[in-house]
Formats: sequence, structure tokens, C-alpha cells
Amino acid sequence: MNKTPRSQDEGYRSAAELYGGAIERLARGYEADPDLARDLVQDIHAELWRSFEYFEGQCSFKSWVYRIAHNVAVSHVQTALRRKPGKLVGLDAMDELVAPDDVAAATEQNQLRNRLLATVHHLKPADRQVMLLYLEDLTAAEIGEVTGLSSGAVATRIHRLKALLGDALKQGEAR
Repeated sequence: MNKTPRSQDEGYRSAAELYGGAIERLARGYEADPDLARDLVQDIHAELWRSFEYFEGQCSFKSWVYRIAHNVAVSHVQTALRRKPGKLVGLDAMDELVAPDDVAAATEQNQLRNRLLATVHHLKPADRQVMLLYLEDLTAAEIGEVTGLSSGAVATRIHRLKALLGDALKQGEAR
């Protein structure tokens, strides 16, 4: 959808229909606790609805939805960190991260997805945002539109994140 929606409700309905699944995946990417992830989905939907009151086509519809969703998710993470400080790591320390234990009953694909999400949960919000957008198949230019980074900076960050996540996942397989 590239045109500006005619009403706030129309914009929200279109966004929820087109990107509802992506919003749920994004929430799981930012929040490990399933109940809190559901709350985050609701918060994103509420803010998304509010945002269409002032959306005027400043960027693509897709970028707008992802920008709103990621801003709400980053605020959620920052609020949680203020309540209970945890250890988030940057790109430089990612290779030191220990892969989580796998549940024996889970399938290999679920184990891999769980390890990937657990590893992503340890990233700082800015790196997590780039990786989650990348996993949603957004281009570097689209990610740049959402995050405010240049497409070159996004491409570089994605390359580094993929290498670090790959190493972390390989370490998990070796255990």
C-alpha cells in the first residue's frame, strides 16, 4: 500500500491486516516472555492506530508501520531495563555470548529459532532493531528509512550481525 489512507481507522485496518504477523514476530523478537510479548503486540497496535491520525505519507506505508512498531518495542525494552537491569551486549561482545540450552523435546528447527531469538534478545536495542527488520526481509534502504541510518551503515551492520549470530549459533551446536 503506497497511498495515504483516507482515515485513521482505514490506515490501522490496512496495517493490521498486512503486517499483523510481522508485528507479532517483532514483539517475540524484542520480548522473551510470552505474556509480555502479547502485551507488547497490543501496545504496538494501540500506538499504530494513534499514529494514523497524523500519517501524511512522509515515508512508505510499510516503513511507517515498522517505524512505529520498533519505536514502541524499543521503549518497551528500555522501560524493562530501568525496572530490572539486565545484561545486553553490543556487537563487539557478541562473540562472547553463550548460546542457550535447548529443550530436548523441541524439533531441530525450533531449537535453531529459539537459539536465534535468545541470541537476538541479548543485543542492544539498535542492533536488535536492525536484525529483526532484516529477518522480516526489509532491504537495507527500507531498514534505513525505519531506523534513520544510511543504507550503507545498515548493510555493514547486517553483515557484522549475521557473522556474529552465525558464530553464536555454531557455538550452540558444538555444545
